[in-house]
Amino acid sequence: MSPTRKPVEQLDVLVVGAGISGIGAGRHLKTGHPAKSFAVLEGRGAPGGTWDLFRYPGIRSDSDLHTFGYEFKPWRDRQAIADAPRILAYLRETVAENGLDAHIRYHHRVVALSWSGEEARWLAEVERTDTGERLRLSARWVFCASGYYRYDRGHTPHFEGREDFRGTVVHPQHWPEDLEHAGKRVVVIGSGATAVTLVPALAATAAHVTMLQRTPTYVMPVPREDAVAAALRRWFGEERGYALTRRKNILRQRAVWSFARRFPGAARRLIRWVNTRQLPEGYPVDEHFNPPYDPWDQRLCAAPDGDLFKAIRRGTAEVVTDRIARFTERGVLLESGRELEADIVVTATGLSVQALGGIALTVDGEPVRLADTVAYKGMMLSGVPNLVMAIGYTNSSWTLKIGLLCEHFCRLLSHLDAHGYDAACPEVGDPGMPTRPFLDFAAGYIRRAVDQLPRQGDRMPWLTSMSYHSDVRLLRSDDVTDPELRLFRAARAGGAKSPARPAAGPRER
Repeated sequence: MSPTRKPVEQLDVLVVGAGISGIGAGRHLKTGHPAKSFAVLEGRGAPGGTWDLFRYPGIRSDSDLHTFGYEFKPWRDRQAIADAPRILAYLRETVAENGLDAHIRYHHRVVALSWSGEEARWLAEVERTDTGERLRLSARWVFCASGYYRYDRGHTPHFEGREDFRGTVVHPQHWPEDLEHAGKRVVVIGSGATAVTLVPALAATAAHVTMLQRTPTYVMPVPREDAVAAALRRWFGEERGYALTRRKNILRQRAVWSFARRFPGAARRLIRWVNTRQLPEGYPVDEHFNPPYDPWDQRLCAAPDGDLFKAIRRGTAEVVTDRIARFTERGVLLESGRELEADIVVTATGLSVQALGGIALTVDGEPVRLADTVAYKGMMLSGVPNLVMAIGYTNSSWTLKIGLLCEHFCRLLSHLDAHGYDAACPEVGDPGMPTRPFLDFAAGYIRRAVDQLPRQGDRMPWLTSMSYHSDVRLLRSDDVTDPELRLFRAARAGGAKSPARPAAGPRER
């Protein structure tokens, strides 16, 4: 006798990932659609995503938590630029307060998703990361909240002679718990947010820390605590004080970004002036803090209370702008001929981008190549029914957009229920529409993976907005229907079959 196959569990919504986006999606489903069945699958053994994964010294947000936190849950901690343990506590409170523990399944990694137009359902192939067991789940909708980078590895370029180095080489994404850096000489390779976070944290106990960068980054000091937020809480209470602080900070983020994009020369001069006042007299600011690109071509780095600049003033940290020739037994040899001696080298060289968590997608038997798809309202993919991807802002707090996406998703579910539809699929009406990368951002980790990501168009609803106020209109106020979003019923129930995916997407620009 052949063994009886276990029945496939049927869900209304499958949420992939229990990080800040997946937890938010779960809460919106609990409150907006309490009758719908859903599960949140998390490949790791704990919630929190990024904030549970990264364990390097000083790990913190680079956005204020009044906007990076959820709109529905006030951030009550005194730190506005908060460290990871505080953010993790906030996320775990959200899970507990909203009864999400019963919906989150840990050690469950989604490997593949297959759409059936006849059933109007996704079939998910799932791997148990603790036992290796394979199982299957079926869901009407998939909300992919896995972010856009690989959790199992970061990006580390090839360094000539690395095997000759007698010290320790570590990537921040895989920081060993037993790595002792106190009293050691440390070289941090990189100049992005991770390096800017690591250097002052390490410099507190290390013998000396060098931030070795190939290209400078814009770094601005910001207050770790928000005095205005504290005053607003005292005057108006927790709920209203948080709402007012959130509104204030949204406006501030937009104003800073708009000023930098409209007046890049003035923004560059202002940042240089601030840096000069933070650094020792006579410091070579133009060599180490004057990038060759304009502000916000890449994300600005925040230094809470100017901690990086303080470490440089104390002499416990320095910045070196040069290129690596090779590793040596004692450290790193630069192209200028200088050798940086080190006991520990930290390769803060970026992330490895991976869209949709690396899940293999098929629609009615046809594999989906993400680079051939166009993002609809920044949340769905052309030719792919009933799938939402949660990608936040790159020019302000990530979670601002995630909240709006969750709201729009719940409104779309309500519309489909009210009108008897089973599915929704974006379809590009103009095959000649020019496209460009979905994440139109100059950061190195994005440029390395641009050919693996979806595209965006040059007009709504295919243009991916990076403006919170524009998205409030698009995702919260405007109708959920659109001429280029096809709604249909399952073919099995007598409705139309899901649309065939086009052989090629719109032309690239």
